Amino acid sequence: MNFQDLHELLRLELQRRIERGLLTGSRLASQAGFQQAHISNFLNRKRALSLEGLDRVLTSQNLTIEQILPIVLEAGASQREAEPVEAVPVVSASTAMDDARIAGAVVIETVPVIGARLRENRAKPAPRRTQWERFVAVRVDAQQAAAMAPVLAVGALAVIDRHYNSLAPYRASQPNIYAVRSGSMLMLRYVDFDERHLILRPFLREFPVQLIGLREGESPADYVVGRVCMVVAEV
Repeated sequence: MNFQDLHELLRLELQRRIERGLLTGSRLASQAGFQQAHISNFLNRKRALSLEGLDRVLTSQNLTIEQILPIVLEAGASQREAEPVEAVPVVSASTAMDDARIAGAVVIETVPVIGARLRENRAKPAPRRTQWERFVAVRVDAQQAAAMAPVLAVGALAVIDRHYNSLAPYRASQPNIYAVRSGSMLMLRYVDFDERHLILRPFLREFPVQLIGLREGESPADYVVGRVCMVVAEV
């Protein structure tokens, strides 16, 4: 994959967000610090971005390069060339929160992901989670997407690494999105910790911040199901 390929993958992801009403060209220009004409030319394949410009657009949309790369090789690639692909189970929120092992009966569907993309994720598991099946995916519903757009879109699959229950940043410049138990619900949010409270923060400021109080003897890992390590757009 070359720099031009990366441009095209980013352009396609931005067009997808615009078509879904999650983003506009003017809002993208404002967030990334560009003139609207510059962004318009990029979206219409009339102009390329510099490496710095590409990074600014990615940062403005809370995207990483890994999130816009194809999750599987193109159809028609030879078996010799193809990397091993693993099927990540798509499950309900309750299964993601409660089931250490994922039985076949609870799998709604599977999403194919190149195995290397999964194995490259660093783990920071809570001691009692080390024996849990590591990767599961949940489909983002309208309620989750409303507070986290455009980072999470309706219908997207959020792949959860259940061996990352720490609140330590995974990347220094980017906050983690976590799957968090809140009563009977699974919330997808940015998370901070302040004394005895987990602070669940949405991406959009018009949505409320939520607090989860920790009881005596509890730790954040009692509520943090895992880190959202990959978001697969609905196709």
